[in-house]
Amino acid sequence: MTQHHLHSSPETCHWGFFEAALKPVLTIASGDEVIVDTISGGPDMLPDRSKFHVPPEMLEVHARNERMLPGHILTGPIAVEGAEPGDVLAVEILDVQLRQDWGWNLIKPLSGTLPDDFHETRILNIPLDRTRMVGRMPWGLDLPLKPFFGVMGVSPPPSWGRISSLVPRAMGGNLDNKELGASATLYLPVFVPGAMFSCGDGHGVQGDGEVCVTAIETALQGRFRLTLRKDLRFDYPRAETPTHYMTMAMDPDLDQCAVRALRDMIILLGELRGLSREDAYTLCSLAADLRVTQTVNGSKGIHCMIEKAIVHG
Repeated sequence: MTQHHLHSSPETCHWGFFEAALKPVLTIASGDEVIVDTISGGPDMLPDRSKFHVPPEMLEVHARNERMLPGHILTGPIAVEGAEPGDVLAVEILDVQLRQDWGWNLIKPLSGTLPDDFHETRILNIPLDRTRMVGRMPWGLDLPLKPFFGVMGVSPPPSWGRISSLVPRAMGGNLDNKELGASATLYLPVFVPGAMFSCGDGHGVQGDGEVCVTAIETALQGRFRLTLRKDLRFDYPRAETPTHYMTMAMDPDLDQCAVRALRDMIILLGELRGLSREDAYTLCSLAADLRVTQTVNGSKGIHCMIEKAIVHG
């Protein structure tokens, strides 16, 4: 196992999109660890640089990188040797750390879960205390931080062309799932040779729903282990935490999200325990939780979670 460090820079970042035609900025072997630096936000989100630390490469990316509006600044893609379409990439999230002492939050008219209720743009720069791991809100609240990456994904099928990073899809992307912090594992279906993993959209903390469109957006450093799983076959993201199994679904209709996430959980329970569809459906009704991931990314999200202790009890 080799450990790599991928720094964010104009050469290693792509802004606002996923695309199969992107060339890898790093190639690793399956099972290698990668430390990935990310940045978040355009020039409008920058705080007073005399008061806060702004990663210097952020200004270079703003000045030099092609930008697909709107969208996220993503670091990658990282190619995994031997990955082929039909495989699954296991993304173990080993650690997530803050890279700066501030984050930002945006309310934008015609966006979010209440698009008609707020008529003025508001940008907040929120101080982050990396020692105490809290964000200082303007009304005096010290909000505990729980950092995770809002965007983790592989390259989409070539036939999709260039797609916005805003809408989560089968290749992952803007999942905005707060359960995917340190110690979780995300499983992504592979659509192109090398898988081509990218990440970004760092969040200091987020509630389920992410209702005003943004969390505390900030620069993060993640440590990942990327492992090729040729023994798995599925076409939509799954995940697990130390305590839970998780299926996910994205669609403009939350009802359809619930249907897809539940169907995938029934399949997963059949794989894990050999349960019939009827028994798995019953167990989901008794012990699984359907949670709203986010309601603001064009395609909304539902994740279905069940405790491992129940599955294997």
